[in-house]
Amino acid sequence: MENDVKVVDEKVEEADRLLPHPRHPQSHHHLTSSEDSESEAAYETNEKILIVDFDSPDDPSTGDAAPPFSWRKLWLFTGPGFLMSIAFLDPGNLEGDLQVGAIAGYSLLWLLMWATAMGLLIQMLSARVGVATGRHLAELCRDEYPTWARYVLWSMAELALIGADIQEVIGSAIAIQILSRGVLPLWAGVVITASDCFLFLFLENYGVRKLEAVFAVLIATMGLSFAWMFGETKPNGKELMIGILLPRLSSKTIRQAVGVVGCVIMPHNVFLHSALVQSRKIDPKRKSRVQEALNYYLIESSVALFISFMINLFVTTVFAKGFYGTEKANNIGLVNAGQYLQEKFGGGLLPILYIWGIGLLAAGQSSTITGTYAGQFIMGGFLNLRLKKWMRAVITRSCAIVPTMIVAIVFNTSEASLDVLNEWLNVLQSVQIPFALLPLLTLVSKEEIMGDFKIGPILQRIAWTVAALVMIINGYLLLDFFVSEVDGFMFRVTVCVWTTAYVAFIVYLISHSNFFPSPWSSSSIELPKRVSISDS
Repeated sequence: MENDVKVVDEKVEEADRLLPHPRHPQSHHHLTSSEDSESEAAYETNEKILIVDFDSPDDPSTGDAAPPFSWRKLWLFTGPGFLMSIAFLDPGNLEGDLQVGAIAGYSLLWLLMWATAMGLLIQMLSARVGVATGRHLAELCRDEYPTWARYVLWSMAELALIGADIQEVIGSAIAIQILSRGVLPLWAGVVITASDCFLFLFLENYGVRKLEAVFAVLIATMGLSFAWMFGETKPNGKELMIGILLPRLSSKTIRQAVGVVGCVIMPHNVFLHSALVQSRKIDPKRKSRVQEALNYYLIESSVALFISFMINLFVTTVFAKGFYGTEKANNIGLVNAGQYLQEKFGGGLLPILYIWGIGLLAAGQSSTITGTYAGQFIMGGFLNLRLKKWMRAVITRSCAIVPTMIVAIVFNTSEASLDVLNEWLNVLQSVQIPFALLPLLTLVSKEEIMGDFKIGPILQRIAWTVAALVMIINGYLLLDFFVSEVDGFMFRVTVCVWTTAYVAFIVYLISHSNFFPSPWSSSSIELPKRVSISDS
């Protein structure tokens, strides 16, 4: 036993010697100035979790052979995928689930499954960028695009984050209102939820694994709560299986179908995952170690999104069982969902209203904390702010919580007003999606950035097809929304001007990718940035 410990300690020392400090001026060829040498990093060296070989500690430090699969090593890599999966379970997604179930019944479960698979593809491309380059997406965008484009991308990412945060905080506040039996108003719930920033800072001081453990507890709470609801209401198993296996789509459920696909890609989550994977310390000079990390991240992200799919499935089928085909189907939202459930199903030992409230609270709290986390990386990466993490967290939280407080006070007049707010926030999220997807696909396809881990032509075409599908679907949602909601001559003119600028910027991002002029290029360069660590 003592010899094994000694061997592992030697591997730790060797890894520390091989791995550069993230702020070292020779970490990347493109970091040449003294300012760049002090670039903001997602994680400091002492914060990262060291990945060592448990099963083959005597493995030489050279060679490209992938180490054998190890359950203990998979455990070390487990964490970032579960934090990423929170975005698939936030209150906005839960509201989409319950409305799909109430209006479309079981008929769109197949689409929920395939939308989750598309989300997994996009998130794995984000993880690929982070692992292969050692930098996250916001940092890479800072170097890839000219200053004006970089600031536009940053502004769009911040807007998307604020919109998502409003939904998440309002969802938590509604849950607090339910669990307090109406004693605490919506604005009080917003204030309580805002304090999670300080909880996040407190937990982060105890290390990455402690923070990931808290999220595991929150996900488990959601899973148990909604599984309990599923068991209490007993949805139709045959209809459930048919809904998953048999694709069906009617003219009456097109809007719900669009919502299912549109809500799986959260712009801030694309930025977040590329940073989360850097919490593990690997040797980026060795191709086998990078590939190994990508393999383990694929496994843990797949498991995490399977769990998120099951939770979304529980919510959708519960509301399909209770409200599909009823008069209440078109009027259900987060505000009244708990009360409708209580009236329909009541509850045994624990009323279903409070089960719903507990699950919704776990979803809201976890998603607001990951939103704060994503805000740090987005702001620090685009602007290269070398601030302490607590300062960035406070700034990020303040940017989101002030408009949320205003929203809570202004819109806390009726259920209808909150539903209208949620529709506008969904539109805001849809508008931002191209500004995360297009830079990601551009970067992950470039040899000079990804080296050997540049995606090939087939995966490029699949990824661009998925991105085009998501953007077209969200474009349909936007068009449908504006046709029905936008009124007045000046308002229409303003919308047309902004739409022209919006489309022009998307065209610029697509042209910058160089994908369409030369989609078949698969040549490899000899010295990619990814491996240029200390070859001076």
